[in-house]
Amino acid sequence: MNGDPMTESTPDQILARAQVPSANGRPVRKDEIEIHDRGVYIESWLPERRSRRKPLLFVHGELTGSWLWERFLGYFASRGWEGHALNLQNHHWSRRMDPAEITFETYVDDVAAGLDRLGATTVVIGHGLGALLALKAAEQVPLGGLVLLAPEPPAALRLPAQPHELRDVPDVYGRGRIGWSTLPEKLQRDHRDLTIADVLRIQHLLGQKPHESGRAMRAVLAGVSVDPRPFAEIPRLVIGAGLDRSVAEPVAEQVASWLGAEYEPFGAHSHYGLMVGEQSHQQVADAIRGFLEAHRL
Repeated sequence: MNGDPMTESTPDQILARAQVPSANGRPVRKDEIEIHDRGVYIESWLPERRSRRKPLLFVHGELTGSWLWERFLGYFASRGWEGHALNLQNHHWSRRMDPAEITFETYVDDVAAGLDRLGATTVVIGHGLGALLALKAAEQVPLGGLVLLAPEPPAALRLPAQPHELRDVPDVYGRGRIGWSTLPEKLQRDHRDLTIADVLRIQHLLGQKPHESGRAMRAVLAGVSVDPRPFAEIPRLVIGAGLDRSVAEPVAEQVASWLGAEYEPFGAHSHYGLMVGEQSHQQVADAIRGFLEAHRL
C-alpha cells in the first residue's frame, strides 16, 4: 500500500475512525483488505453486526478509486451489507506502477483477485470502465450478482475505433482528457445533479497529474469481447444516466438488453452524480437496494 497525495485521508486515518455513525444512525466499522501479490488495496465498510446479506465489491472506472463509492459504502453498510471498494493498480491507495505498462488485462486480473478473495456469492457493482472489467473478470471467477452503472459497452455493442481515434489516446492521460480540467462553475452547469462542493471534490480526487493507462483505454475503444453466458443464471441490473457525457444513456440500455438484465434509467443524473452527488446518489442507492432485496442478495 502506497500513500497518494490525491487522497483526503490515509488508510491509517480511516481505520482510526473504527466506528462512524451512518445516515440512519447505525454504526459502521471500517476495515481494509490488501492483496499483496498484486499490490491491490480494498477499502471495506462493514455493518456493526454480521448479516446474511451477500458481500458487495465496488469497482471504479478510469482515473477514480475507492473514494468514488464512499456514499454508497456508508449507505449499504448501515443497512446490513458489507461493502468492499477495490482500487485498481496505480489508483488511490494501491501499488504505484508506470501507467504506460498497465494493460486492460492487468485491471481485469485485479478485479478477479478481489472476487476470488471475497467468494463466489459476491455481488459486483461496477461503474464505467469498472463495469466492463467486472464483465470480463466474471469469465475467470464466479459471482453472485451484477450491477452495472453507466457501463462501457463490450465489443458486441460498439463499432471498433478508427486508427486515428486510437492514436489520439496518449499512453498516459489525466482528467483533461475527460473534460474535468475546466472551471468548476462550468462543470456544475454541465452536471446539474452535482453541487459545487461535489465538483471540487471530484476534481481534486481525479488528480492533477496524468496517471491513467492509455493502453487499457485503447483496448476498450478497439472492442473487448465478452461472453454473456456466465450471467444468464445470476441477477443483473444496469443503470443509465440521462446527463452522462461519457456513456450515453441509450448505450447503457443496449448493454441491459444484451445481458437480458433489468434496466433503470435516471434521466437527471450525470456520470459521477450516480454515486457521488450529495443529493442524487440516494435515488440510485435506493434502486440498487431494491434490486438486492428482491433477489435476496
